[in-house]
Amino acid sequence: MKPAAASASFSGPFALGSLSDPDQASFPALVIAGGRVLDLRVALAEPALTTRQIFERWDVLLPRLRELAADTTAAWRPLEGLRVQAPVEPRQVFQSGANYRQHVIDLEVAHRSPDDPRTVEEARAEIAAIMDRRAAEDLPYVFIGLPSAITGPYDDVVLPSWAEQPDWELELAAVIGRPAQRVSVEEALDHVAGYTIANDLTDRATVFRRDMKAIGTDWLHCKNAPGFTPLGPWIVPAESIADPGDLRVTLKLNGDTMQDESTKDMLFGVARLVSYISQTAQLLPGDLVLTGSPAGNGIHWGRLLRDGDVMEGSVTGLGAQRTRCVAEAL
Repeated sequence: MKPAAASASFSGPFALGSLSDPDQASFPALVIAGGRVLDLRVALAEPALTTRQIFERWDVLLPRLRELAADTTAAWRPLEGLRVQAPVEPRQVFQSGANYRQHVIDLEVAHRSPDDPRTVEEARAEIAAIMDRRAAEDLPYVFIGLPSAITGPYDDVVLPSWAEQPDWELELAAVIGRPAQRVSVEEALDHVAGYTIANDLTDRATVFRRDMKAIGTDWLHCKNAPGFTPLGPWIVPAESIADPGDLRVTLKLNGDTMQDESTKDMLFGVARLVSYISQTAQLLPGDLVLTGSPAGNGIHWGRLLRDGDVMEGSVTGLGAQRTRCVAEAL
């Protein structure tokens, strides 16, 4: 299948990306409407510049990026013909689980024991009450992912031979632009540089340990195969996103809409997640905070990923990614 053509559709005057010429090293790029890009290594006279280094100096460079985006005399070039890679290489990836009310209810009902005496309606009501209590007690559920699972927004996704139930999980991701440690909810968004799209794939069959249920979840095995986190295409500055708590998250599988939900359904918004994580860990520039996936996953539909499937994911104002699933060659 021919790789998907990249689109420069996003909110605001510009976005950031990581691009490359065929068989060349990637470079940090400023992207503007009309599919024009600017090599920031050249524009900022820093030959070794990386996207992550831009976030390490976000407060200083943001005004300069605004100026460059409006500079018609800069060395702009067409996006066409360039490869779009994951827009940043984070040091840390924090993933939020069970963060969409409807999604959690659907998953709990789908994983009910066959001998559960409750009706579906009773189970849904009980789980909904638990969700309300979690939100009131301010207890997000966050775990750690591997940067090595990240791949580009148009790259093929290899489905490992051991993955019995590979599933999609499209979500909004926040990108950190200022170190954050023990910040309040009120301060948290000041540490977010921008937003992008992540598809946090999961093998449902290996989420829970089979050898000893008391161990609980096995996030390493079920979520961190190489390429299990398509990221991008762009990082849109936070100033161009009016409200991260009111964006539409949509995933289509082979053209059929499977996920289509607002981030309003999140139990814990971006500010609460960033603040919560920062109470334990120090968030660093370029790090990712994945905010969880809404309802409509494959386990809900009874249709998991298989060889040849094409996923198209979009989030309001952030563009769209398109990835094809390929079975692992044995």
